[in-house]
Amino acid sequence: MTPARRGFPFKALAWVAVSPFAVWAAARVGGLERGSLPTQLMTATPYAAAGSVVPLLLALAARNRAATAVAVVTAVALGFSVLPRAFGTADATAGGRSLKVLSLNMLFGRADTASIMELVRRFDPDVLSAQELTPDAVDRLDSAGLKDLMPYRVLEDEYSAGGSGLYAKYPLTQLWGLIPPVGHKMPVAMLALPGGKPVQVVAVHPYPPLGPQVHDWNAALRALPAASGDTVRVLAGDFNASLDHAAMRELLGRGYKDTADEVGQGLVPTWPANKRVPPIITIDHVLVDSRVGVREVSVHTVPGTDHRAVFAALTVP
Repeated sequence: MTPARRGFPFKALAWVAVSPFAVWAAARVGGLERGSLPTQLMTATPYAAAGSVVPLLLALAARNRAATAVAVVTAVALGFSVLPRAFGTADATAGGRSLKVLSLNMLFGRADTASIMELVRRFDPDVLSAQELTPDAVDRLDSAGLKDLMPYRVLEDEYSAGGSGLYAKYPLTQLWGLIPPVGHKMPVAMLALPGGKPVQVVAVHPYPPLGPQVHDWNAALRALPAASGDTVRVLAGDFNASLDHAAMRELLGRGYKDTADEVGQGLVPTWPANKRVPPIITIDHVLVDSRVGVREVSVHTVPGTDHRAVFAALTVP
C-alpha cells in the first residue's frame, strides 16, 4: 500500500472530528440555531470551545492541511465567542448611586427560606427579583423577616412556575402593559432609589425553550424593552438563555450588558444546582444599560432550588 493510501483513513478521520465543531462554530457565530434541540445545545458552547482543541490536534497528527486550517478557524471562532466572559474590568461610575440586586429562581417556591434570608442579610440588596414565587413562599419569607428588611413589593405569585415578584427596600410603583403576556409573569416596577431618578426593574422569566415553547421563549425575549435614554433599566432573573443564544445577544444589542460578563464572571454556571451533577450552564443574569457601572457579581447556591442566586452590586448615574 502506498504512503498516500495509508494516510487516507487518518485524513478522513480528521474531517470526521473537525466537521461537527465547524458546524457548531458557524451556528454560534451566525446565530443560526433554530428549533428546540439546537437552541438547548447552544448553551454547551463553552464546552465545545474547550473541546475544539481535540480535532485540531487530530488534524495536525493526520497532516491534513485543509482540515487543520478549518480546525484553527473553528477553535479561534469558538474561543473568541467564549473566553472574553472570563475576563473583565469593573467599571463602576464615579459618584453614582449604589444599587444592589439579588435574583433567584425559587423552583416552585421550594428554595430554602433561611438561606435566602442569609443572603439578604449578608448582601443587603436594594431589590430582590424572585421567580417561581408561590403564595406559600411569600408567607414563609415574610415570617422569616423579609417584610421588615424589604417592605415594598410588587408580587404576582401563583402556585406554579409562573409566579414572580419584586421586593425592595424603597418604594416600588408597578408598571402595567410594558411587556406583553408571553410566558411566565414578569412584573415591572419603578424603584424609588434615593439620590436621583427612579430605576425600572423587570423580573425576567420566559418559558424554557423546550419543544414548542421555544417560540414563546423567543417571543418573550423579543418583548423585553430596549434600553432607554430616559430611564435606567435593570433586567434580572432566569432568562433560560445563555450568552451563546442569538436571541440573548439580540437583546444585549438593544442597549444592555451582562453584569457577570463585565467583571469576568460570565462563565460561572447557575443551573442545575443541588443535583448529582454540578451546575453546567449559565442562564440566570442581571442585565443593565451601558450607563450603569458594575462593581461586583457573585453566584450562590441555595438549597431547595435548581438555580443559583445571582448578586450584582451596581452604580447608577
